[in-house]
Amino acid sequence: MAIALGTSLFGFSNEANGQTPNDEAPLIGKVKVTSPDRLLTPEILHSFGRLGDIQVSPDKKKILYGVTYVSIEQNKTNRELFTMNVDGTDKKQITFTPKSENNAVWIQGGKKIAFLSSESGSNQIWVMNSDGSGRVQASDVDGGVDGFRFSPDETKILFFKNVKYGQRSADIYPDLKKASGRIIDDLMYKHWSEWIEEIPHSFVADYNGAKLSNIIDILEGEPYECPMLPFGGMEQLAWSPDSRTIAYTCRKKTGMEYAISTNSDIYLYNLADKTTKNLTEGMMGYDINPAFSPDGKKIAWQSMERDGYEADKNRLFILDLATGKKTDVTVNFDYNVDNFVWNTDSKTLYSISCVEAKTHIFFVNPEKKTITAITKGDFDYQSVQLAANGKLIATRHSLSKPDEIYAVNIKDGAATELSFENKEILDQLTMGKVEERWVTTTDGKRMLTWVVLPPDFDPNKKYPTILYCQGGPQSTVSQFWSYRWNLQIMAANGYIIVAPNRRGLPGFGKEWNEQISGDYGGQNMKDYLSAIDDVAKEPYVDKDHLGCTGASYGGFSTYWLAGHHEKRFKAFLAHAGIFNLEAQYLETEELWFANWDLGGSPWDRNNSIAQRSYQNSPHLFVDKWDTPIMITHGEKDYRILASQGMMAFNAAKLRGIPTRMLIYPDENHWIAKPQNGVLFQREFFRWFDQFLKVK
Repeated sequence: MAIALGTSLFGFSNEANGQTPNDEAPLIGKVKVTSPDRLLTPEILHSFGRLGDIQVSPDKKKILYGVTYVSIEQNKTNRELFTMNVDGTDKKQITFTPKSENNAVWIQGGKKIAFLSSESGSNQIWVMNSDGSGRVQASDVDGGVDGFRFSPDETKILFFKNVKYGQRSADIYPDLKKASGRIIDDLMYKHWSEWIEEIPHSFVADYNGAKLSNIIDILEGEPYECPMLPFGGMEQLAWSPDSRTIAYTCRKKTGMEYAISTNSDIYLYNLADKTTKNLTEGMMGYDINPAFSPDGKKIAWQSMERDGYEADKNRLFILDLATGKKTDVTVNFDYNVDNFVWNTDSKTLYSISCVEAKTHIFFVNPEKKTITAITKGDFDYQSVQLAANGKLIATRHSLSKPDEIYAVNIKDGAATELSFENKEILDQLTMGKVEERWVTTTDGKRMLTWVVLPPDFDPNKKYPTILYCQGGPQSTVSQFWSYRWNLQIMAANGYIIVAPNRRGLPGFGKEWNEQISGDYGGQNMKDYLSAIDDVAKEPYVDKDHLGCTGASYGGFSTYWLAGHHEKRFKAFLAHAGIFNLEAQYLETEELWFANWDLGGSPWDRNNSIAQRSYQNSPHLFVDKWDTPIMITHGEKDYRILASQGMMAFNAAKLRGIPTRMLIYPDENHWIAKPQNGVLFQREFFRWFDQFLKVK
């Protein structure tokens, strides 16, 4: 059990200085913990500082970054800003406030910092000196600002915020102002976790060094999102180096057309004449995240080829603005480009890609169409930026360590940690050994499977073992770090964890990734069983006490395996999983996903792929359920409705199978609130301990 100093509800002390106004609650900052048994717990997991918004200064001498801290007691988070030299020295926390500072960027050559804060009551743009002093509010935008970017000449600001979408019932019937009913005439009326009554629009405004003026909606009168819901941010917009043009990402569709299509485009908006040009007309998949070359002559962006396929290969395209020539520079590269940045020469780039479940930095030569790895090792790089003296600045994590900032040598890939935000906590913990294991599948292929052993593992003992089923479905089981599906905390509770990169995951080539589409319940399920059967042969695995868990598609996998596992497992736990595929098709919002992955609608009787999908729905095999199963779900999940979890719980109860349901009325597809996260972890282990640990 972890023990910490302090008097808070969970026994953790807060090191941040000061109190909120009127001393209402302690300022949320860095948490100090002690762990005599050196084991990771839910409370310690939430005590890690979470790094983000990494920005190298214009002179390449300093790094600006944010760290989010969690208060379990207050059930919320707070982000503070830090600066340090590019070699990691002179580290300083420059904000100490109860309101988070987000989207922080250098301006005025590094003399000042602009950021978002809700200090005035709504999220607005603020400016301060580089040491954190002299905070001044720069915007007063109705409804607040959700993201922003200064033009290169800093005379304008590009930002986005929500605008009203569609009509409310009170708009139609003004005398019924308190009526809560929604009148709906088309699809896409809800998305992931919200009802669509507002959508983001992007605006450009003049900035005189003190305030915004002449604010213009660059999508005035258009019912389209920019950036795109649900995850898009400022990475979907870009300034040209001469500050005269804006490139933006948009899917100019609404209603049913939006619900069945992934076709987004890159547009150029001319500030002088307010005209818009589509740069990717005829390119039918996702086209997102434009970035101008430093000389302004080219634009690079990420592009998927096929409409309706959200997990298509993420290619890197470059457009020559003078000639109009488009080039797929990844034509000889069988993996996704997940992030990229232009080099100073405007000819080459650096990118991030996942290859064989490890995400690394690559050098891209568009002329030669070559992509060459710079880094290697058992970890994942998350972001990359240019620094000076042959260095890159990047964030990196692994299955055993959260994000930290590193300097990377371009020539040999050698990395030096700079931030050490979580060193004091990590030094107190013993992490389980992570082994890379290649398993032979039923069709004779090799599958990378991560095996995480408990801390202080003893090969002469036997350990209960849990199969981890990945969601997505196309989302690599890489060297990821998660604050809920954390494999190390599972290992710290005395379990061996088996995490296979089954069929349908990127990082192993196009064929491996695409096999799962139209084959739910097929080869990828055999891959799961190949992994657990292979590891269960080890003498230190208690093969009589195996468990299985997963979320989203991993939840579907758990439900499916519950009806097909042939008594391998002694307990299951599914979060936000699909239980009834026919219901899912008519309940979900992003129908392009269901159409592609399931093959079509359940009423298309002549569609053999679709019919095979629905014949493999987990609810059709409940008669074979014979093992305790726990279900968790969020009621604000509009991707996979909570009714899916409730159906599974009811079915297990009616079958007389031991079951438990943890339902969250205020969570969506994820569990975001700190106390809900701790509750999930406690119930996770209470459930598995009951059935998998020998009494």
